[in-house]
Amino acid sequence: MGVNSGASAIKNFLQINPIAQNLKSTKPNSTINTILSHLEAGCLKKAVSLLFSSPFPFDLPLYGRLFQLCSASRAIVEARKVESHLISYYDPPPTFLLNRAIEAYGKCRCLQDARELFDEMPHRDGGSWNALITAYAKGGFPSEALGLYLDMNRSGVSPSEVTFASVLGSCGVLLELGFARVVHGFVVKLGYGGNVIIASALVDVYGKCDEIVDARRMFDEIDRPNAVSWNVIVRRYLEVGDERQSVFMFFQTIRAGVRPLTFTFSSALVACSNRQAVLEGVQIHGVVIKYRHEDDEKVATSLIDMYMKCNDVVSARKVFDQPGVKDLLSWTSMVSGYAMAGRLKEAQELFDKMPERSIISWNAMLAGYVRSGQWEEAQSFIFKMCLNIYDADGVTLNLLLNVSAALSDIEYGRQIHAYIYRHGFESVIYVKNALFDMYGKCGALRRARICFHNMSGQRDTISWNSLLNSLAQHQMNVDVITMFREMQKETTPNEYTFSTLLAACANIFAYSQGKQIHGFMIRNGYKIDVVSLDALLEMYSKCGYLEYALKVIKTAKPGDTILWNSMIIRCCHHGKAREALALFDLMKEIGVKPDNVTFQAVFNACLCEGFVDEGKRYFDAMINDYGITVKLEHYECMINLYTRYGAMKELGKILKMPFKPTVSMLTRIFDACKVYPSPRLAMWVAKKLNKLNQN
Repeated sequence: MGVNSGASAIKNFLQINPIAQNLKSTKPNSTINTILSHLEAGCLKKAVSLLFSSPFPFDLPLYGRLFQLCSASRAIVEARKVESHLISYYDPPPTFLLNRAIEAYGKCRCLQDARELFDEMPHRDGGSWNALITAYAKGGFPSEALGLYLDMNRSGVSPSEVTFASVLGSCGVLLELGFARVVHGFVVKLGYGGNVIIASALVDVYGKCDEIVDARRMFDEIDRPNAVSWNVIVRRYLEVGDERQSVFMFFQTIRAGVRPLTFTFSSALVACSNRQAVLEGVQIHGVVIKYRHEDDEKVATSLIDMYMKCNDVVSARKVFDQPGVKDLLSWTSMVSGYAMAGRLKEAQELFDKMPERSIISWNAMLAGYVRSGQWEEAQSFIFKMCLNIYDADGVTLNLLLNVSAALSDIEYGRQIHAYIYRHGFESVIYVKNALFDMYGKCGALRRARICFHNMSGQRDTISWNSLLNSLAQHQMNVDVITMFREMQKETTPNEYTFSTLLAACANIFAYSQGKQIHGFMIRNGYKIDVVSLDALLEMYSKCGYLEYALKVIKTAKPGDTILWNSMIIRCCHHGKAREALALFDLMKEIGVKPDNVTFQAVFNACLCEGFVDEGKRYFDAMINDYGITVKLEHYECMINLYTRYGAMKELGKILKMPFKPTVSMLTRIFDACKVYPSPRLAMWVAKKLNKLNQN
């Protein structure tokens, strides 16, 4: 039986019962006073029970107040009683009070009651439609809310600000961009464009639909944006990945004299975390202190996370140690920060002190061991983890499979696979990718292929990259190139894909295919990062096309010293010492700062060509111009250069190095003294060798 059918039964009883009719005519003030006393004491249930048992009507404001309190308290039973009493003694009941009843049912998440009351209302107005649309929108039924909005328009009832706010919110949930644009046009037509609430809702829905330009245009049209408006635009810039604009709009909020919401602080701090913009983060921290939000747990957690991701562990710890901010999230953020920074001892100490732990806390600590490659410690932690938690999540399983793959422990991996099957995680794509990767790294290529085949229809770029990597590990380089063609039928490759492909081409000297892949990357606008550049250099160098490798290296960024070192070393290996030295000179011209490895490669290039004077000049420049500490390896290179080409005078000088010469160095010098006579040096070396042999 529905709510209204029960209320109707009570009404019929009162109409045919003479005793009830006699009682209806009286309304003692004492009953009203008692009800009001219960309400003032916070006893809503007693107040409603007394009203429900009273056989006479009350003043309309009392019903309105009771519906409001039922909404605030989510008191569905009491809301039903108030509605029942109202419709029993008022015929017809006032529409505005029935609207309040619908609102109460909506707040109590009883949408069926709200809809039944709406359908049975003798008269409906715009407030009735607004109450029901809002109930569905906030109750998690956005599609039904939009359907009701269309019904409202067909019924000839004009929407209001409340209607548009609820409808636009539903459009944002469903990402209904087209519907939102139509509503936007209707908003302008009815003259609600200047309403800050509706304008903020439009900013929100455009941002959620990735139309950030339209969102910003709409925001700029707001005459006086309020705190909610600023919060929305800061958040939407963050969600579309434009962290710079998100932070900029936060500071614009301050310049506009608007006090940011706590959510706005959190969004801006997350943007700083993603950009590792510690300077802006520190400034936002200052604003947090100014507005006295440092005790807010959400803001404090965002500050900790920002400092940790910006590698400022000291500042993060200072925020964490403030009184009143240590909730589970802040504890977990702190542990995760220490773990990701490689400070596992401190992370473990903090983890052990946690008053409570969630699965996220356990995962954060395990992820630290995995990232640091401390596999034995990870195994010990997993054993402890199994004793304390009962249900793993997808992140846990992903980490466990990483440990299994690193240790090549296929038996443990199979146990995890069984758990995944029993607990329904086979539909989680990143878990399946980790499972497939584990089998590939453990050498079970047949099992990996089966897993890959079973993922048909779900495979993504990571799945294909794992397959290509497994094939490459088993030296199946031709298959890597073949499977890349199949990959393009299902998904889009990324930079990691190309590094694997280029390595496969280099291994089988497939210059033509490697060059085609390079061209594919350029034509399709792929970012050629450090890994891809190194793979290109390796491919061209191994295939004997050093001139192409030299063209590629000239596109490297000034900070990529490792790539330049790699190319100089490759030139030396291919007997292109002059090109290696030319590369070093080019490094200086474009501002790439050499390091100790660079000079070791340069000395080897001088050794290949017999450039003794140049070698000495580079050695002096390393010390005087670049301030690089000379290591034993550098002295060994110079000794090789001087001994091979008979620079015995320079050889005598360099032996004053701050290291004791090794046996191999002394032997090489002694042999050089035979070819290029140097009696005094030969006697000194002979004494050193005899002493070493005696020891």
